[in-house]
Amino acid sequence: MTAFPHVFNPVQLRHKTLRNRVVFGAHTTNMSRDGLPWDQHVAYYRERAMGGAGMIVMEPMPVHAAAVLTRGNFRHSTDEVIPHFRKITDAVHEEGAVILQQLYHIGAHGDADLSFHPNWSPSGGPSYHDNDGSHAMTEREIYETMEGYVEAARRCKEAGFDGVEFWAAYHALPDQFWTPFSNQRTDQWGGSLENRTRFSREAMARIRKVCGEDFIVGLAVSDEYDVEVALQRESMAEIIERHDRDNLMDYVTCGSGGYFDFYKLMPTFIYGEKLGADLSRTLKGVVKNCLITAESHIRTPDNANEVIGSGGADLVSIVRGQIADPHLVRKAQEGRPEDIRGCLSCNQMCWGRRGRDYWISCVVNPSVGREWEWGGDRFAKTEAAKTVLVVGAGPAGLEAARAAAERGHKVILAEAGAQIGGQFRLAGLQPRRAQILDLMAWYEIQFQKLGVDLRLNTYVEAEDIPGFGADEIIIATGSLPEGQGFQKALPHVPALPGIDGGNVWSVEDVMSRAARLGKRVIVLDETGGWRGGGTAWKLAEDGHEVTLVTPDAMVGRELVRVAADYPLRKRLAQLGVRFITEHGLTGWGNGGATALSALTGAETRIEADSLVLALGNRAVTELSDALEAEGQRYSLIGDAATPGQAAYAFHAGRKAALAI
Repeated sequence: MTAFPHVFNPVQLRHKTLRNRVVFGAHTTNMSRDGLPWDQHVAYYRERAMGGAGMIVMEPMPVHAAAVLTRGNFRHSTDEVIPHFRKITDAVHEEGAVILQQLYHIGAHGDADLSFHPNWSPSGGPSYHDNDGSHAMTEREIYETMEGYVEAARRCKEAGFDGVEFWAAYHALPDQFWTPFSNQRTDQWGGSLENRTRFSREAMARIRKVCGEDFIVGLAVSDEYDVEVALQRESMAEIIERHDRDNLMDYVTCGSGGYFDFYKLMPTFIYGEKLGADLSRTLKGVVKNCLITAESHIRTPDNANEVIGSGGADLVSIVRGQIADPHLVRKAQEGRPEDIRGCLSCNQMCWGRRGRDYWISCVVNPSVGREWEWGGDRFAKTEAAKTVLVVGAGPAGLEAARAAAERGHKVILAEAGAQIGGQFRLAGLQPRRAQILDLMAWYEIQFQKLGVDLRLNTYVEAEDIPGFGADEIIIATGSLPEGQGFQKALPHVPALPGIDGGNVWSVEDVMSRAARLGKRVIVLDETGGWRGGGTAWKLAEDGHEVTLVTPDAMVGRELVRVAADYPLRKRLAQLGVRFITEHGLTGWGNGGATALSALTGAETRIEADSLVLALGNRAVTELSDALEAEGQRYSLIGDAATPGQAAYAFHAGRKAALAI
C-alpha cells in the first residue's frame, strides 16, 4: 500500500465508504441479449469487483426511446430489467464494491438504425454521430424525457444499485442544453446560465426526491477544449459550480473528447496520458460539496496516484486498464504492480469490437467477455500435470506457455529468435507503441515467476521433438511475409512485376532494421492498419520521403473502428507523407513504381529508391507439416494456423492451454 498511498486511502461517498479511490467507469460492453443483462454481464463485473475496484459504474441505460444508440442497449422504460440487474448488483456487493449505473440520452446524436425514433434535442441541431438532423423538443417532450431519467433511476434503486451517474459528457442531451451552440431556445430552457442548466438541475433534483438520501447521484462531463463551439473549461466550471451549490450530485467524472472530437473520447496510444486530469483539476477549484473523478487515459496505478496526490482529483476512473487486467487494483495493493498486465491503448477489441456491434473483449486478455465460461481471469490448477512444449514465442505461444504454467503444467517454450514476441515485438518499435514492449517484459516476468523454461535461439525441427520429452506439443511458429508482392486489389497478378529486381522489403525487414533503404520510399499498404501506417510513420520520422499507396479510399481504413485513423493521417501529413489512394502497383524497377488507378485505369509513375510491402502473410507450417506426416499429435495455433491479428493469436494460446 505504501507504493500508492493516495490510491488506497478510503473515501466517503454519500452513504458509502469506498475501499479505495479507483473506479471502473461506465462503458458499453454490448453483451445484452434481447435488451437484458445475463450471466456474461454478471461474471464480467464480478471479476472487476473481485479485482479490487472501489466503485463500478455499470454501462449506460437509455432513459427514453429516443436515446437508444447500440444494439446492446438495455430495454428502456420497463421494470422487466430489475431482476436481471439485481443479479449483477448482488455479485458486485458480495465482492465488496459499490455499484452505480449510468443513465444517458444522446440527444441530437442518435442512431435511427437502432432507435427508429426521431432524434430529440434542445433546438433541432445536427447529429455528429451520423448525417441525420434532430427534432427541437417541445416543453411536453422535455418533461417526458426528464421523467424517463427519474423512472430509470427508480429502477436502479429497486435493482440494488447504490446510485446512478447522470451522463452529460461528450455533448450528450444535458450538455446540449448547456451549450449555446446547440441551445438556441428563447424560453425558460435557453439563454441564461440559469435557464440552460434548468433541465439537468430539475432532473437531478427529481432523482434525489424519488430515490432518497441514501442514493449516490453522480454527473459525467467531458473536456473538448480544442473545439471552438464546445464548452470551454471556464464555462464548464461555472455550470458545475451552479449544480454543486444546490448539492445536486455527489461526484463529477471528467472525461475527454466527444461527438465533436470523437478521437479523444477513447484515446489511443497516439495521445498523452491523463487527458481528463486538466478538467478535473479545474473543477476541483470550484466545488465545495462533491468529489471529482478524473477519467480518460489514466492507465496505471502510478497515473492514479499522481493525479490524486497532486490534488487534481479525489477519485480516478481506470476503464481499459481494468479491462486488460481486472485484478489491477488488488495487485497494486498487494505490492505487485509488475504483475499487472498493461493495456495497450489500442482500442482494437474493446471499442473496435463494440463499434462493429459485437460484445467487447481485449487484445492482451482473451478472457474479457468470456469470464462466465472460462471462470474469470484466473486459472484452476490441473489435477494431472504434464510437460508441455510450445514452439514459437509470438503472441499465441506466449499466452499458451503462460496459461499452461499457471495451471500447473511444466512448460518449455522454444523460440528460434533472440527475443520473445515475434512480429508483435516489431510492432512495438513503431512510434508511440512501446506499450507492446512493456507487455513483452510482463511475459518475461511471469515466465520467471511461473518457472517456464524459456529457450531462445532454439530452432526446432521434427527430429528434435522427442528430445523435449513433452506430453503435449503446441506449434505457434507464426507467419512470414508472402514475398511475391501479390495484391488482393489485383488478384489476376500472382506476383508484382519487377519484384526480383531488388530494393523491395517487407515491413518486418524495416522494423527489424534489416532493410537498406534509399531516401525515397514507397509503402504499399493493403492492410489499412498499423503495419503499413505505423511503418510509414517510422520511416518519415527517420527522414525518408514517403509515399503511401493503398487500394483503399483512405489511409488507415481499418483504424476507423479504433478511432485512430484521423490522428494517424494527421501525423503522417505533418511529416510530409504523400498519400495515393485507390491504387495498386503494376510494376517496380528503374527507379520507381507504376501505380494503377482503380477508378480510371490510368497509370502513374512514382519515382522511388525503395519499396516496402505491407501485404498479406503466409503461415509457417514446415514443423507442423512434418509432424503431421509422422502422425504426431499436436495443436496448431495463432498465425501458424491462420495469419491474422494479434488478438486472435492470444485467444488461441489461452484456449489451447485451457484444453490441456
